[in-house]
Amino acid sequence: MTQNQFFPAIGQLAQSADAGPGNAPDTGTQDDDRPLEEVQSLCMQCGEQGITRMMLTSIPYFKEVIVMSFRCEHCGSANNEIQSAGTIKDEGVLYTLKVLHRADLDRQIVRSEACTVEIPDFELQLPPARGQLTTVEGLLRDIVADLSSDQPVRRILDEAAYTKIQQIIDGIKEVLGDEREVEDEAGEEAGQVSSATEKNKEDPVKKAITIKLDDPSGNSFVEFLGSISDPKWTFKTYARNAEQNRVLGLLPPEEASTEQESTSEEKKEADGEGAEGTNEDIYEFMGVCSRCARPLVTRMKKVSIPYFKDTLIMSTNCEHCGYRDNEVKSGAAISEKGKRITLKIEDREDLSRDILKSETCGLTIPEIDLALQPGTLGGRFTTVEGILEQVYEELSEKVYTVGDSSTMVDEDRRKFQDFLKQLKEITNAEKPFTLILDDPLANSYLQNLYAPDPDPNMEIVTYERTWQQNEDLGLNDMKVENYTAEDANEPGEEKRLEEVTT
Repeated sequence: MTQNQFFPAIGQLAQSADAGPGNAPDTGTQDDDRPLEEVQSLCMQCGEQGITRMMLTSIPYFKEVIVMSFRCEHCGSANNEIQSAGTIKDEGVLYTLKVLHRADLDRQIVRSEACTVEIPDFELQLPPARGQLTTVEGLLRDIVADLSSDQPVRRILDEAAYTKIQQIIDGIKEVLGDEREVEDEAGEEAGQVSSATEKNKEDPVKKAITIKLDDPSGNSFVEFLGSISDPKWTFKTYARNAEQNRVLGLLPPEEASTEQESTSEEKKEADGEGAEGTNEDIYEFMGVCSRCARPLVTRMKKVSIPYFKDTLIMSTNCEHCGYRDNEVKSGAAISEKGKRITLKIEDREDLSRDILKSETCGLTIPEIDLALQPGTLGGRFTTVEGILEQVYEELSEKVYTVGDSSTMVDEDRRKFQDFLKQLKEITNAEKPFTLILDDPLANSYLQNLYAPDPDPNMEIVTYERTWQQNEDLGLNDMKVENYTAEDANEPGEEKRLEEVTT
């Protein structure tokens, strides 16, 4: 059975209810055909048994809901409620509706138990309450009824509050267009009230207002007319804050959360982990996608590579547009010397070696005259075969060699095609070649298959960085010690600069 069969449209339920027998005996077959489910419930007013009716339905352009109605035949108590049949949404919603014409009073409203209703024109805000399926007119009439119930007592006890609330009641009645008040004690009929539904829908209301529905759970809804480009209807989503998540039960209470965090910190300190944490910790940072500008999460993990050093692997994945990116950074201090690694690759087994190429590392393959400058491809943690395939994809896809966009002459195009062919051959280990990694910061790594013994096909050389390399890396102007002596050395430094200038 499909979901539409469980939650038919509300119009289909109305038709099936009209088509069914009104006073048919309660048989099992007819119970199966009923659009409503009926169960006996205890009345909280008189203590007798009442009837609760439940209807599973779907609201167009919204979602599936459960509408419940209770009525007690003994004391006349009645109420209704609506609950969402789905899950809490990932984001909260904010609906804004401008009530300008009488037709806007007939718009359907779904108000969940977490929704806050605000009418800025009257400085009126309704806190979250029981779920409700109604219209704009029904919502306003409920507000009038709730505020009017205690007005006689309020007029005696607090006249100032009575005056302010009466202004709100009169303003809402002006929006509804009622010509006279409904006197419950006098038992007037509903037809004696000039209702908004009896008038022309195109007529403007006497007082225009704005209604806002703010629901952190995302389960409320305001009907739009025509399409979502309705000029009087706006819809926005937003990310919930920690307090809203606690109210919805998605996070533990603040006191419990604080106790858990303090206990976790104490445990880490007792285990000797400190602020750095263990290698199993995965840290998450909220950010914004560079392509679709929607929120995303960047995850960072510290990895300890055997016989090398700690590194940080950062991964970004956007669930909305599919954008992905990863980066590798060193998690240790800056090395005093640079490092050059030379590996002779002879077979496919060598292509499966792990390789960590930092963003300051250059890559060279002399056999095919391939030289990648530092910064090319960024930081990568992959295999030798993987990084060669990335180089091939970057060159073959992003360098225009054919078509109108090509700026190469025939001879250059032929040479470049031969170069790509040779690159493909060494990627498949069809012939031996030499791979050279030159990293001035010594943050790159090639796996040693013979560790801890030396690798006969690998040569590692450390060297002193040149002044130009330190300048490119910003190390010449970096001062990490003797901060207090900086002011004392400034006059001498200025004198030396003056001499150089002279």
